[in-house]
Amino acid sequence: MVRTCTKCKSEIPDSEELEPTAATYPCCAKCWKEWKEYRIMVMNELRLDMSLPDHRKLLKKNEKIFAGVLSPQGDVIDFANEDNRKPDKPQA
Repeated sequence: MVRTCTKCKSEIPDSEELEPTAATYPCCAKCWKEWKEYRIMVMNELRLDMSLPDHRKLLKKNEKIFAGVLSPQGDVIDFANEDNRKPDKPQA
C-alpha cells in the first residue's frame, strides 16, 4: 500500500519508519521533523501551558492544520476528493 504524506504530498516508502503520531495522518519523517521544530514556535507564540487541557487541544489543532488534515477554519479536509490533494490550486 502506498502512503502519501498529507503535508508535502510525496510518497512515503514502506521501509520508512514513522513516529506513531505521524503515522496516523500519515506525515513523512521530513515533514514531521519540521512540525517538531514549528510546534515550539507555536507554543511560545500562543503562550501555551501544556498542563492545561485546552492548551493541549489548541496545539493538537495546530498540528492537524500543519499536517494538512484540517483547514485553519476547522474544516476536515477529505483527501478522497482528488481536488483536495492539490493545495496550490484554490478551491471553488
